[in-house]
Amino acid sequence: MFEIGINLTSSQFDKDRPQVVERARAAGLSGMLITGTSAQESVEAQKMAAEHPDFCWSTAGVHPHQASDWNEQVAAGIRKLAELPNVVAIGECGLDFNRNFSPADLQEAAFTAQLALAKDLQLPVFLHCRDAGERFAALLKPWLANLPGGVVHCFTGTRQELELYLSLGLSIGITGWVCDERRGLELREMLPLIPAERLMLETDAPYLLPRDMENKPKNRRNEPAFLPHIVEQVALWRGEDPQWLADITDANARKLFALPERR
Repeated sequence: MFEIGINLTSSQFDKDRPQVVERARAAGLSGMLITGTSAQESVEAQKMAAEHPDFCWSTAGVHPHQASDWNEQVAAGIRKLAELPNVVAIGECGLDFNRNFSPADLQEAAFTAQLALAKDLQLPVFLHCRDAGERFAALLKPWLANLPGGVVHCFTGTRQELELYLSLGLSIGITGWVCDERRGLELREMLPLIPAERLMLETDAPYLLPRDMENKPKNRRNEPAFLPHIVEQVALWRGEDPQWLADITDANARKLFALPERR
Protein backbone atom coordinates (compact mmCIF):
# COMPACT_ATOMS: atom_id res chain seq x y z
CA MET A 1 0.00 0.00 0.00
CA PHE A 2 1.18 3.51 -0.82
CA GLU A 3 0.89 6.60 1.40
CA ILE A 4 0.30 9.64 -0.80
CA GLY A 5 0.22 12.29 1.93
CA ILE A 6 2.61 12.44 4.90
CA ASN A 7 3.66 15.79 6.36
CA LEU A 8 7.00 14.40 7.50
CA THR A 9 8.47 17.90 7.80
CA SER A 10 6.14 18.62 10.73
CA SER A 11 7.86 19.40 14.03
CA GLN A 12 5.71 16.67 15.57
CA PHE A 13 8.11 14.19 13.96
CA ASP A 14 11.33 15.90 15.07
CA LYS A 15 12.13 13.38 17.80
CA ASP A 16 11.55 10.15 15.88
CA ARG A 17 11.41 10.82 12.13
CA PRO A 18 13.61 7.84 11.12
CA GLN A 19 11.57 5.54 13.34
CA VAL A 20 8.33 6.80 11.75
CA VAL A 21 9.65 5.72 8.35
CA GLU A 22 10.77 2.34 9.68
CA ARG A 23 7.42 1.72 11.34
CA ALA A 24 5.75 2.48 8.00
CA ARG A 25 7.91 -0.15 6.29
CA ALA A 26 7.17 -2.64 9.06
CA ALA A 27 3.42 -1.97 8.69
CA GLY A 28 3.59 -3.09 5.06
CA LEU A 29 3.79 0.20 3.19
CA SER A 30 5.63 0.05 -0.13
CA GLY A 31 6.22 3.78 -0.47
CA MET A 32 5.35 7.27 0.77
CA LEU A 33 4.96 10.73 -0.73
CA ILE A 34 6.22 13.50 1.54
CA THR A 35 4.22 16.71 1.17
CA GLY A 36 5.82 20.06 0.46
CA THR A 37 3.64 22.95 1.65
CA SER A 38 5.97 25.96 1.40
CA ALA A 39 9.25 26.85 -0.24
CA GLN A 40 11.29 25.82 2.81
CA GLU A 41 9.26 22.71 3.63
CA SER A 42 9.50 21.59 0.01
CA VAL A 43 13.28 21.72 0.33
CA GLU A 44 13.11 19.74 3.57
CA ALA A 45 10.69 17.22 2.06
CA GLN A 46 13.03 16.57 -0.85
CA LYS A 47 15.99 16.04 1.46
CA MET A 48 13.98 13.62 3.60
CA ALA A 49 12.88 11.70 0.54
CA ALA A 50 16.50 11.44 -0.61
CA GLU A 51 17.36 9.70 2.67
CA HIS A 52 15.01 6.83 1.76
CA PRO A 53 15.49 6.13 -1.98
CA ASP A 54 12.93 3.88 -3.66
CA PHE A 55 10.64 4.25 -0.64
CA CYS A 56 10.07 8.01 -0.27
CA TRP A 57 9.41 10.73 -2.84
CA SER A 58 8.22 14.30 -2.36
CA THR A 59 6.13 17.12 -3.77
CA ALA A 60 7.21 20.74 -4.22
CA GLY A 61 4.75 23.57 -3.90
CA VAL A 62 3.08 26.27 -1.86
CA HIS A 63 -0.12 25.59 0.08
CA PRO A 64 -2.87 28.20 -0.27
CA HIS A 65 -2.33 29.20 3.36
CA GLN A 66 1.16 30.38 2.34
CA ALA A 67 0.11 31.87 -1.00
CA SER A 68 1.00 35.37 0.20
CA ASP A 69 4.66 34.28 0.13
CA TRP A 70 4.58 33.44 -3.58
CA ASN A 71 7.00 35.53 -5.63
CA GLU A 72 9.54 35.09 -8.43
CA GLN A 73 12.19 33.79 -6.03
CA VAL A 74 9.85 31.20 -4.55
CA ALA A 75 8.73 30.17 -8.04
CA ALA A 76 12.33 29.70 -9.14
CA GLY A 77 13.07 27.62 -6.05
CA ILE A 78 10.06 25.37 -6.57
CA ARG A 79 11.02 24.90 -10.22
CA LYS A 80 14.59 23.95 -9.31
CA LEU A 81 13.36 21.42 -6.75
CA ALA A 82 10.78 19.98 -9.10
CA GLU A 83 13.48 19.16 -11.62
CA LEU A 84 15.05 16.69 -9.20
CA PRO A 85 14.18 13.04 -9.88
CA ASN A 86 12.67 12.28 -6.48
CA VAL A 87 10.24 15.23 -6.65
CA VAL A 88 7.26 13.80 -8.49
CA ALA A 89 4.44 16.36 -8.23
CA ILE A 90 3.73 20.07 -7.91
CA GLY A 91 1.88 20.97 -4.74
CA GLU A 92 0.37 21.04 -2.28
CA CYS A 93 -1.40 23.78 -4.18
CA GLY A 94 -4.97 24.96 -4.60
CA LEU A 95 -7.50 27.12 -2.80
CA ASP A 96 -8.70 27.34 0.81
CA PHE A 97 -11.54 29.78 1.33
CA ASN A 98 -12.40 28.28 4.72
CA ARG A 99 -9.74 30.17 6.65
CA ASN A 100 -8.34 32.58 4.10
CA PHE A 101 -4.94 32.76 5.77
CA SER A 102 -3.89 34.31 2.45
CA PRO A 103 -6.24 36.61 0.49
CA ALA A 104 -8.28 34.86 -2.20
CA ASP A 105 -6.71 36.77 -5.07
CA LEU A 106 -3.20 35.79 -3.94
CA GLN A 107 -4.29 32.17 -3.53
CA GLU A 108 -5.60 32.17 -7.09
CA ALA A 109 -2.42 33.73 -8.45
CA ALA A 110 -0.16 31.23 -6.67
CA PHE A 111 -2.36 28.31 -7.74
CA THR A 112 -2.36 29.37 -11.39
CA ALA A 113 1.41 29.89 -11.35
CA GLN A 114 1.92 26.38 -10.00
CA LEU A 115 -0.38 24.90 -12.61
CA ALA A 116 1.71 26.62 -15.27
CA LEU A 117 4.85 25.18 -13.71
CA ALA A 118 3.34 21.70 -13.65
CA LYS A 119 2.53 22.05 -17.34
CA ASP A 120 6.08 23.20 -18.15
CA LEU A 121 7.67 20.31 -16.27
CA GLN A 122 4.96 17.77 -17.14
CA LEU A 123 4.33 16.82 -13.54
CA PRO A 124 1.02 15.89 -11.91
CA VAL A 125 -0.51 18.22 -9.34
CA PHE A 126 -1.12 17.47 -5.67
CA LEU A 127 -4.22 19.51 -4.90
CA HIS A 128 -5.86 21.12 -1.90
CA CYS A 129 -9.40 22.51 -1.94
CA ARG A 130 -11.58 23.61 0.93
CA ASP A 131 -14.79 25.59 0.59
CA ALA A 132 -13.75 26.72 -2.89
CA GLY A 133 -14.92 23.92 -5.17
CA GLU A 134 -16.40 25.87 -8.07
CA ARG A 135 -13.61 28.45 -8.28
CA PHE A 136 -11.00 25.74 -7.81
CA ALA A 137 -12.43 23.76 -10.72
CA ALA A 138 -12.75 26.85 -12.91
CA LEU A 139 -9.07 27.72 -12.47
CA LEU A 140 -7.91 24.13 -12.86
CA LYS A 141 -9.98 22.99 -15.83
CA PRO A 142 -8.15 24.90 -18.61
CA TRP A 143 -4.85 23.28 -17.61
CA LEU A 144 -5.89 19.66 -17.29
CA ALA A 145 -5.54 18.70 -20.93
CA ASN A 146 -1.87 19.63 -20.70
CA LEU A 147 -1.11 17.96 -17.35
CA PRO A 148 -0.25 14.29 -16.59
CA GLY A 149 -3.02 14.29 -14.00
CA GLY A 150 -3.79 15.29 -10.45
CA VAL A 151 -5.16 14.14 -7.12
CA VAL A 152 -7.44 16.07 -4.79
CA HIS A 153 -5.63 15.28 -1.57
CA CYS A 154 -7.55 14.77 1.68
CA PHE A 155 -10.96 15.07 0.06
CA THR A 156 -13.69 16.03 2.55
CA GLY A 157 -16.10 17.86 0.24
CA THR A 158 -19.66 17.36 -0.91
CA ARG A 159 -21.08 14.84 -3.36
CA GLN A 160 -21.43 17.63 -5.92
CA GLU A 161 -17.73 18.45 -5.56
CA LEU A 162 -16.77 14.78 -5.80
CA GLU A 163 -18.74 14.34 -9.00
CA LEU A 164 -17.20 17.52 -10.40
CA TYR A 165 -13.64 16.40 -9.67
CA LEU A 166 -14.27 12.95 -11.10
CA SER A 167 -15.75 14.50 -14.25
CA LEU A 168 -12.48 16.43 -14.65
CA GLY A 169 -10.51 13.18 -14.55
CA LEU A 170 -8.95 13.80 -11.14
CA SER A 171 -8.04 11.15 -8.59
CA ILE A 172 -9.34 11.37 -5.03
CA GLY A 173 -7.25 11.03 -1.86
CA ILE A 174 -9.08 9.63 1.18
CA THR A 175 -7.77 9.94 4.74
CA GLY A 176 -8.80 8.83 8.21
CA TRP A 177 -11.40 11.61 8.15
CA VAL A 178 -13.72 8.89 6.87
CA CYS A 179 -13.20 7.02 10.16
CA ASP A 180 -14.73 9.89 12.18
CA GLU A 181 -18.27 9.03 13.28
CA ARG A 182 -18.99 12.73 13.83
CA ARG A 183 -17.67 14.37 10.66
CA GLY A 184 -16.95 11.54 8.26
CA LEU A 185 -20.32 9.86 7.72
CA GLU A 186 -21.22 11.82 4.58
CA LEU A 187 -17.85 11.01 3.04
CA ARG A 188 -18.21 7.37 4.05
CA GLU A 189 -21.45 7.14 2.08
CA MET A 190 -19.69 8.57 -0.99
CA LEU A 191 -16.85 6.04 -1.03
CA PRO A 192 -18.56 3.63 -3.46
CA LEU A 193 -18.93 6.50 -5.97
CA ILE A 194 -15.17 6.71 -6.48
CA PRO A 195 -13.96 4.39 -9.25
CA ALA A 196 -11.29 2.06 -7.89
CA GLU A 197 -8.76 3.25 -10.49
CA ARG A 198 -9.17 6.85 -9.27
CA LEU A 199 -8.85 6.20 -5.54
CA MET A 200 -5.75 6.86 -3.44
CA LEU A 201 -5.23 6.55 0.31
CA GLU A 202 -3.30 8.63 2.78
CA THR A 203 -2.97 9.51 6.45
CA ASP A 204 -2.19 13.25 6.15
CA ALA A 205 -0.14 12.56 9.28
CA PRO A 206 0.49 13.91 11.84
CA TYR A 207 -3.11 15.09 11.47
CA LEU A 208 -6.43 13.21 11.27
CA LEU A 209 -5.73 10.24 13.53
CA PRO A 210 -8.56 7.76 12.79
CA ARG A 211 -11.03 8.05 15.65
CA ASP A 212 -12.17 4.43 15.40
CA MET A 213 -8.72 2.93 15.94
CA GLU A 214 -8.17 0.77 18.99
CA ASN A 215 -5.06 1.49 21.05
CA LYS A 216 -4.67 5.04 19.80
CA PRO A 217 -1.35 6.69 20.74
CA LYS A 218 -1.49 8.86 23.83
CA ASN A 219 -0.03 11.82 21.98
CA ARG A 220 -2.89 11.64 19.42
CA ARG A 221 -0.38 11.88 16.60
CA ASN A 222 -1.17 10.13 13.34
CA GLU A 223 1.57 8.40 11.34
CA PRO A 224 1.88 6.30 8.16
CA ALA A 225 2.01 3.02 10.10
CA PHE A 226 -1.73 3.53 10.66
CA LEU A 227 -2.52 3.50 6.93
CA PRO A 228 -3.47 -0.22 7.02
CA HIS A 229 -6.34 0.68 9.34
CA ILE A 230 -7.63 3.22 6.82
CA VAL A 231 -7.28 0.66 4.02
CA GLU A 232 -9.28 -1.90 5.99
CA GLN A 233 -12.06 0.53 6.87
CA VAL A 234 -12.37 1.97 3.36
CA ALA A 235 -12.46 -1.56 1.93
CA LEU A 236 -15.19 -2.49 4.40
CA TRP A 237 -17.37 0.47 3.46
CA ARG A 238 -16.77 -0.07 -0.27
CA GLY A 239 -17.44 -3.81 -0.02
CA GLU A 240 -14.00 -4.77 -1.32
CA ASP A 241 -11.16 -7.01 -0.22
CA PRO A 242 -8.57 -4.99 1.77
CA GLN A 243 -5.56 -6.54 0.04
CA TRP A 244 -7.07 -5.93 -3.38
CA LEU A 245 -7.77 -2.31 -2.43
CA ALA A 246 -4.26 -1.87 -1.05
CA ASP A 247 -2.80 -3.20 -4.29
CA ILE A 248 -4.92 -1.14 -6.67
CA THR A 249 -4.48 2.13 -4.76
CA ASP A 250 -0.73 1.46 -4.68
CA ALA A 251 -0.76 0.96 -8.45
CA ASN A 252 -2.83 4.12 -8.91
CA ALA A 253 -0.29 6.21 -7.03
CA ARG A 254 2.66 4.75 -8.92
CA LYS A 255 0.94 5.44 -12.24
CA LEU A 256 0.04 9.06 -11.44
CA PHE A 257 3.44 9.94 -10.01
CA ALA A 258 5.38 7.90 -12.61
CA LEU A 259 7.09 5.74 -9.97
CA PRO A 260 8.74 2.34 -10.44
CA GLU A 261 6.51 -0.69 -10.10
CA ARG A 262 6.32 -2.17 -6.64
CA ARG A 263 8.96 -4.78 -5.96
